[in-house]
Amino acid sequence: MSKVLVSDPIAEAGIEILSQVAQVDVKTGLSPEELVKIIPEYDALMIRSGTRVTAEVIDAGTQLKIIGRAGVGVDNVDIPAATRRGIVVVNSPEGNTTAAAEHALAMMMSLSRHIPAANQSVNENRWERKKFMGTEVYKKTLGVVGLGKIGSHVAGVAKAMGMKLLAYDPFISAERAEQLGCRLVDLDLLFSEADYITLHVPRTPETTNLINAEVLGKMKPTTRIINCARGGIVDEAALAEAVREGKIAGAALDVFVDEPLKESPLRDLGEKVILTPHLGASTEEAQVNVAVDVAEQIRDVLLDLPARSAVNIPGLNPNVLEQLKPYLKLAETLGNLVSQIAGGRIDRLEVRLQGDLATSQSQPIVLASLKGLLSQALRERVNYVNASIEAKERGVRVIETKDAAAGDYPGSLHLAAHGSLGEHSVTGALLSDGEIRITNLDGFPINVPPSNYMLFTLHRDMPGIIGRIGSLLGNFNVNIASMQVGRKIVRGDAVMVLSLDDPLPDGILTEINQIPGIRDAYTVAL
Repeated sequence: MSKVLVSDPIAEAGIEILSQVAQVDVKTGLSPEELVKIIPEYDALMIRSGTRVTAEVIDAGTQLKIIGRAGVGVDNVDIPAATRRGIVVVNSPEGNTTAAAEHALAMMMSLSRHIPAANQSVNENRWERKKFMGTEVYKKTLGVVGLGKIGSHVAGVAKAMGMKLLAYDPFISAERAEQLGCRLVDLDLLFSEADYITLHVPRTPETTNLINAEVLGKMKPTTRIINCARGGIVDEAALAEAVREGKIAGAALDVFVDEPLKESPLRDLGEKVILTPHLGASTEEAQVNVAVDVAEQIRDVLLDLPARSAVNIPGLNPNVLEQLKPYLKLAETLGNLVSQIAGGRIDRLEVRLQGDLATSQSQPIVLASLKGLLSQALRERVNYVNASIEAKERGVRVIETKDAAAGDYPGSLHLAAHGSLGEHSVTGALLSDGEIRITNLDGFPINVPPSNYMLFTLHRDMPGIIGRIGSLLGNFNVNIASMQVGRKIVRGDAVMVLSLDDPLPDGILTEINQIPGIRDAYTVAL
């Protein structure tokens, strides 16, 4: 039975899902050394922000298949190290969207109306209405840095409150920004015109200290900054100095470079700065949502199904996965089949998406094809994460093409493997009920479902061959489940496909190849 380690507190609903397929051990507060020591026992690791999954942890986790982060950010996971090892890394990109957006909006309103300081004043038996004169957000300009799910949600609410919206996001179009009610601008313009700036970007080398002394110097003295995204996006020392000197009006921060927050000049700025202890996703609803989302993905991976929000599988986002899921199994099956037919070393794989499939994103299909192609050699070591890396290391060059012309099926997939023993190809399609059909083998039309054990022959189309093969299999007590012959012309070459109930005994393939008229014969185990 699989084993899952949960090293940070998560909602019980997530534990219940994991328990359906695995033994679940909840061990929180582990030191890095303790984690490295016990991780070799586990097939999956589920974390939040408290656990750092370093390269050392990943190298020690020799059985790890998946690391699940119950939240959006995965900057506490060494993703390159996990990818090299073929470990899927998943998160919950939408589970805490509402909670994080609402917290950013709450911080903006609290900052505008001095709510934390006013609350403290009343609790200390003071009544200081004049001291806490606030500012309305209505008709003010909000600059949204990052128009992802959280930033878009903030923008939508801010628009409803009557705010003017500027946005910066290099990955969306001006048309999409306009749909959200935002005017897409560059950062310099946003920083110089916004009354409020809210940050919704990950921490990367490009965004580290995005808000620095130089940028703060360009802002209006009435500007207020909200950061509920990631610590390190704001230069905390420069921010404190800018607030102290009146260069900007204030800031509200939920995230910090070092957490818990240590000694900091931000603590000494009174009501002009609001500090909260990383509460963006801290709602009961969000904690259940992210725990369930990630637990379901861990469960799926342990059941050998693809994860819907893997951050280190190119092109496999939830929407694409839902659309292509049936074709991923087709691609993997055909890759496995063509590798066994081709035999030997393969140096080139052609992947052609045909018909309706040609309009789809090709990368997931290519990954699934490579996973199947390499599965005979690498077995459980190859998956969607490392398939392209393993192929590159083995010198397999991939050529992708698309052909919108539909054949006998609305959408089909054609794989051709070129290697040391020549070229072999296979084409497959899905029926309306999702059943896989092999529709062409080395240019010969066939129509057979894949089965666990199959025998393929290339032979002259002549009387007696099928009977002799059937008799030979019967002598070895091998039962034939189905048989089909594909040919191009009468009395020319033909392909025969036999689905078998049992694997072929040793030596029988040699006898088949000795039958007059047989040009080649090979077995496939799917």
